[in-house]
Amino acid sequence: MVLRTPLRRRVLLAAPALPLAAPALAQSWPDRPLRLVVAFPAGSLTDVLARLLVEPIGQRLGQPVVVDNRAGGNGTVGTIAVQQAAPDGNTVLIISTSAASVNPHIIRRLPFDPVRDFTHIGAIAEAPYLLVVPASSPDTNLAQFLDRARARPGEMTFSHGNASALIMTEVMARRAGVRLNAVPYRGGAEALTDVAAGRIDCTFTDFANGLAQAQGGRVRGIAQSAGQPTPLAPEVPPVARVVPGYDINVWFGLSAPAGTPEPIVRRWNEALNGALRDEAVVGRLRQLGFLPFTQTPEQFGQYIRSQLASWGELVRIAGVEPQ
Repeated sequence: MVLRTPLRRRVLLAAPALPLAAPALAQSWPDRPLRLVVAFPAGSLTDVLARLLVEPIGQRLGQPVVVDNRAGGNGTVGTIAVQQAAPDGNTVLIISTSAASVNPHIIRRLPFDPVRDFTHIGAIAEAPYLLVVPASSPDTNLAQFLDRARARPGEMTFSHGNASALIMTEVMARRAGVRLNAVPYRGGAEALTDVAAGRIDCTFTDFANGLAQAQGGRVRGIAQSAGQPTPLAPEVPPVARVVPGYDINVWFGLSAPAGTPEPIVRRWNEALNGALRDEAVVGRLRQLGFLPFTQTPEQFGQYIRSQLASWGELVRIAGVEPQ
């Protein structure tokens, strides 16, 4: 992938006085409320994450941060809105696995490049998915489920409310040598509801939602997608215990339009990382199924590159064709 020469570099060559203005820019910014775009509907996992963070980030930046939901296209609508926004630091995006790792491999003419078209600010969190079956299922663990699937090739079903869940399930099934029948849904909540009702045999779902349903006796959690036991629920075994090498998380971070000035990016990063070190924030994030971690802008940019490559391989294994 060829990275374009940043406009900021060309301007600096023509106007050497600009570096002297950078500290003043950082000190005067922000001078108005800030906009945090969420590319998914209100109430979604990404939306809940954003609303938890806006107050502690806003306190550190000295201006309110307002959530702007721009749902549609599995995250593409909101992502494009930030790509096209002014690079002044006043509009940022909760960027995630869907937009930056999955969509580039499954949408043929994606109108943005997740590396080139954004200035990446910092990581927020990773999250495993929980694999659940109906409470009435005869399977109490993943090995039993896969054995039953082998005996009934193509008969057992899985629901998926997003591309990540589809890919996770297909990778697990293909590596385990089983064939499951995919049933698409408009969202993860609907996909989970039909598992609880016994109409679908399994689904990979948001960790907190799935665990709450399992604790309520409506579904049974039989595995989770991270490669190692997760502190979110150490009692739930990893898929990797039955399917060696399986290790898939979804992730979330903060990004701005390409060309956003570095001093402002640093301010955002400091505010974000400060919020993620707050014990109350960390505790609430874990309750919601997130594992928070902090990175510098440079580290996060590299992380996005590595995740883009990793999910490309997962898409290939899952056999998902670009549309």
